[in-house]
Amino acid sequence: MPVSVQTTQILADLCRGDRSAASRLMPLIYDELHALAARSIRRERPDHTLQATALVNEAYLRLIDQSRVDWQSRAHFFAVAAEMIRRVLVDHAREHHAAKRGGAAGKVSLTDSMGALGDPDIDLITLDEALGELGRLKERHRKVVELRFFGGLSVQETAHVLGVSTQTVRGDWRTARAWLREFLDR
Repeated sequence: MPVSVQTTQILADLCRGDRSAASRLMPLIYDELHALAARSIRRERPDHTLQATALVNEAYLRLIDQSRVDWQSRAHFFAVAAEMIRRVLVDHAREHHAAKRGGAAGKVSLTDSMGALGDPDIDLITLDEALGELGRLKERHRKVVELRFFGGLSVQETAHVLGVSTQTVRGDWRTARAWLREFLDR
């Protein structure tokens, strides 16, 4: 059985309450989750204390604790994983910021995936606020940014996860980047 089919079946088992499914799932998705986490960590400030393995573990625990999610597919799982990784990073940045009592919060570099947004090192908490605002205006645009930037998904993979055309994803991606540039330059 192909890994994607096997993963989808295990996710369905998890939805039905089979707690042993979580232990069967991890070996199938760990490498991809770790790669996703490593990409996200590389965008962080150089002195970032969170390691990719710790990020994977925390995101995975949050993912399998999602009792209300009806996992549709492997792609759906990784879409939610991208959101969980973002949340873990933002939580970590907030804790770091609070520990420094007003010090610099976590920074991410947006030049690679987002195109130059003025200041390439953006405060992660500010980016999270921007994504929240973008989501209130157009939820799909927020999801496109999350999947492309935090999830590292291609245009085609993003289109598949969101159930839209690649042309729609490209347009949303351009619009969302322009909106974020303006928001972050304020």
